[in-house]
Amino acid sequence: MAIPRHRSSAAPLALAWGVLVVYASLFPFTGWRWPPGHPFWALLRLPWPPWGDEFDLWSNFFGYLPFGALLLIAARRGGWPARRALLLALLLPSALSYAMEVTQTFVPHRVPSLKDWTMNSLGAAAGGLLGAALHRLGLLERWHGIRQRWFVGASAGALALLALWPVGLLFPAPVPLGLGQVGERLRELLVDLLDGVPWAERLYALLSSPPPLSAPLSPLAEAATTTLGLLGPCLVAYTVVPPGWRRLALALGALALAMAGMTLSTWLNFGPEHALAWLTPVALPALAAATLAAALLAPVGRRLAAGLALVALTGLVALVAQAPSDPYFAQSLQAWEQGRFVRFHGLAQWIGWLWPYGAMAWLLARLGSRE
Repeated sequence: MAIPRHRSSAAPLALAWGVLVVYASLFPFTGWRWPPGHPFWALLRLPWPPWGDEFDLWSNFFGYLPFGALLLIAARRGGWPARRALLLALLLPSALSYAMEVTQTFVPHRVPSLKDWTMNSLGAAAGGLLGAALHRLGLLERWHGIRQRWFVGASAGALALLALWPVGLLFPAPVPLGLGQVGERLRELLVDLLDGVPWAERLYALLSSPPPLSAPLSPLAEAATTTLGLLGPCLVAYTVVPPGWRRLALALGALALAMAGMTLSTWLNFGPEHALAWLTPVALPALAAATLAAALLAPVGRRLAAGLALVALTGLVALVAQAPSDPYFAQSLQAWEQGRFVRFHGLAQWIGWLWPYGAMAWLLARLGSRE
């Protein structure tokens, strides 16, 4: 029996999760080659490796579990019958995993594995069954009721952005909560694309020259970056929440998520003994200032909140673009891009880089729409 259709934040989250699965599966996207002595039909048969890494196996399982759950929830909220929704949650992730395993044959240092495909498929199946159980118990309808009480209509995009924001905090940032530093990686990408292009020789020479060393951010600029890094998500939430005490609750929740995300990120990079090292004398007043500003702005209208959010996020990316990468930050990036952190690299890195720009695009569309 189908349920009424609703715009669900699970749909954009499932799409984002699928894109990130593709990225993480095919990273680093270089050195592609056809394996010698392998006809095409032989590539379709995945080998079962004799070795096994327990961490790797469970990473594959839990990496696909949210994908299956999000697909099931999105389908059910979209009015799909239970069986069709469950089949979608089982078959689509499994097909994607098989395609990624076959494609890994062409990527150096990536080994296709029937064992990985099995764990990915089992994880998606577990996620689909979990989503089905949540629906059967009425928890999805209960969440829909809570969402109707707390949020206005057409809030799926904002809720997806707010759900992704803590994940982006897990990727090492040059300044606490300083998401959006993507300029240097874009420069490197353009250099690779323009290498050997005759009409772009001057542009290639300009981009390939080492960038000048940037001075460290002043304490005031660092505090402003952290302040805007927390205030921006709060204002995004205000665009879909009516003025009132709920906004204050969401601001305090954003503060708790920010502190938890930064603590976990520091723990992953520098060890448990340094988990609170990010709480510097600059970061603490900045967090307090952002929370106070969010409380003072709680009564503003939703369109004004959207405009202020655009200003805050624009200031954030402008400040983060000026932040240099110190040796400890560079070491953190290397740790994330090698070894076991490569499994989380695509997810947290791309969200950390692109979250402010995605939020600004959504805010511009929100301001341009007729409510």
